[in-house]
Amino acid sequence: MNGPAHPSAPQGAEPPPPHGAGPSAHNRTNRPVPGARPAPPRPPLRSRTVFAAAHVVADPHADTTPDGPAAVDWDTTLAFRHHLWAHGLGVAEAMDTAQRGAGLDWGAAAELIRRSAAEAGTVGGLLACGAGTDQLPPHETSLDRVRGAYEEQLGLVEDAGGRPVLMASRQLAAAATGPEDYRTLYGHLLRQAARPVILHWLGPVFDPALAGYWGSEELDAATETFLAIIADHPGKVDGIKVSLLDPAREVALRRRLPGTVRCYTGDDFHYPELIAGDEHGFSDALLGVFDPLAPAAADAVRLLDGGDTAAFRAALDPTVALARHLFQAPTRHYKTGIVLLAWLAGHQSHFTMVGGLQSARSLPHLRRAHELADGLGLFPDPELAAHRMRQLLAVYGAQDA
Repeated sequence: MNGPAHPSAPQGAEPPPPHGAGPSAHNRTNRPVPGARPAPPRPPLRSRTVFAAAHVVADPHADTTPDGPAAVDWDTTLAFRHHLWAHGLGVAEAMDTAQRGAGLDWGAAAELIRRSAAEAGTVGGLLACGAGTDQLPPHETSLDRVRGAYEEQLGLVEDAGGRPVLMASRQLAAAATGPEDYRTLYGHLLRQAARPVILHWLGPVFDPALAGYWGSEELDAATETFLAIIADHPGKVDGIKVSLLDPAREVALRRRLPGTVRCYTGDDFHYPELIAGDEHGFSDALLGVFDPLAPAAADAVRLLDGGDTAAFRAALDPTVALARHLFQAPTRHYKTGIVLLAWLAGHQSHFTMVGGLQSARSLPHLRRAHELADGLGLFPDPELAAHRMRQLLAVYGAQDA
């Protein structure tokens, strides 16, 4: 690993703030700073349905190991969901941004879904929850066991009251022998789903184990299988979540969807143009990058609510440089930068991740993430953010930010 592994100073009580810093810079760090508390609730977004895939906050004091059970700070994790709902965004829960398959085990994910659903009910928050097969061994090859795992998780999400997102499954990718296996298995799940679901297509750039999903390495053939599954089950699919980082392919796909099926972009490189749309339609959104961008993203979509597409693009286009930095190769490690920004913004007291994945990005990468986010005005207390970044750098003998 080439980045910070266990930054001891950021986890404990902070030293006195730098000269001129406000009181929030030396708050006890086991709660969010005042500037990062949820904003007064704002009206829901009207012109687009927008989910932010939310990260989880680790418990930095838990005695665990990278391959042990995930230790979650539940209070701070749920407080962050209220922050997203307060800005009018929906929460996409227990998705890859929450480290599903990368430190967050199924037991913790199930508890996260239950707790988030209960919190959503207190504020009328929009909630979609991932249902996958990650309780199985990574290379499970029995299609019956894969189906059973999906059924277990789908049932839990529905019982909790969330909208299910049928996540792309590493185990299904390992077990399936061709397109018909996907059509059969997804058909079974869709027939028994109690409400319309979101189908999840996560490309191999996010997870190499998902290469060849839908039964083919050839994306045109995979697209035909994907569309056939939707066509076979009218009324059972609310939308599709597409994370291929190929805007032309996403636009072509969304133009072929039935009118009742949404396209939720998961393209963290091209989201402004895809959400803005064209004369033929637009994409809604389910994005990991909207975790750190929540206030800016919500404000931008409200410009679309008022019909001002140019103002929407002017507001959101400048955020793409940060998104591309966070999601640069290896893209699957984007979560490290997102958690860094949550710490710098005061949403949590430390820079620790489940599975120790705070070590997955280099110090230069993290320093640049701070610079880009600061330039966008994303930090409620910029002096606190700068102070915390200096702490992190100092632990590793680096120069001040």
